[in-house]
Amino acid sequence: MENTKRLVGELNTGYHTPDEVRALLEHIWSQPLDNSVRMFPPFYTAFGKTTRVGKEVFINFGCTFLDQGGITIEDGVFIGPGAKILTEHHPEEPALRHRLLVKPVVVRRKAWIGAGAIILPGVTVGENAIVAAGTVVTKDVPDNAIVAGVPAKVLRNIKTDYHE
Repeated sequence: MENTKRLVGELNTGYHTPDEVRALLEHIWSQPLDNSVRMFPPFYTAFGKTTRVGKEVFINFGCTFLDQGGITIEDGVFIGPGAKILTEHHPEEPALRHRLLVKPVVVRRKAWIGAGAIILPGVTVGENAIVAAGTVVTKDVPDNAIVAGVPAKVLRNIKTDYHE
């Protein structure tokens, strides 16, 4: 964890080229990244080793990943500024709150997470789904759905028959 904190500090200090950002993320996440992966620091995580990121992923400024439970971000995902993906939580019982509980989060192909959205432990965001800005996602999001609100509610399905 200390090495991850050091690497995150380096990532968040000064200017880095896209290749330098990717190289730091490869060390933080302990995985090779495709050249199509882009991130705009700052970025926050304490653990890092259980995040998996696919191709053509974009992560905007100021995102936080608490990943001890495991985060999977599949190909083509866009994550807006200030979004939080959280896999860690604590029991509600006061005597047990010092314990850490973890559940994985999965963001499926081509999903879009809006600015300031919060994805809570155990959630899967479906393929092509859109999570609106400021939404708090407490339950799985179906494929091709648009969700918004606190807690998230399905507004409608996205249009999949668009033609230019």
